[in-house]
Amino acid sequence: MGMSVTISAATERDAEQIFRLQYLCFQSEAARYGNYRIDPLVQSLESVREEVAADCVFVARLGDEIVGSVRGRLTEDGAAAIGTLCVHPRLQGHGIGARLLGAAEAALTEQRGATVFRLHSGHRSDAGLRLYRRAGYQAVGRSKGADGVEMIVLEKKAGAYAATA
Repeated sequence: MGMSVTISAATERDAEQIFRLQYLCFQSEAARYGNYRIDPLVQSLESVREEVAADCVFVARLGDEIVGSVRGRLTEDGAAAIGTLCVHPRLQGHGIGARLLGAAEAALTEQRGATVFRLHSGHRSDAGLRLYRRAGYQAVGRSKGADGVEMIVLEKKAGAYAATA
């Protein structure tokens, strides 16, 4: 019998596992864009620790192993920025990313009063874009990351959910 994946708030002790998972997960994104200087690959462990301490960070655990994570924080304009959503490659496609996204949205709404969620996804990141659209996000613009990657900006209002098929 297999173990269940659980979603919980991250603790400071989780920062190193999150850091290592992020590095693993974003290798395919780097290859997709031919750019191994994308933000998740060059972020420092200390910066991850700071985000875990200050932001809404959730992890997916399979036993003691962290197999997914997501971060969210309020921005200066009052929107909730969600980012660095990742799931271990061997577990992708099983709904873990959607569960992490939902946990971050709920916490940002309940604990920080978010009314709008915003995220950025690489323009070639088809699986991520499908996930976000299924979760009710709509493209509202484009931007270029500091790493040079063209990003699609997506938003949704708190409490808005995608229609189910």
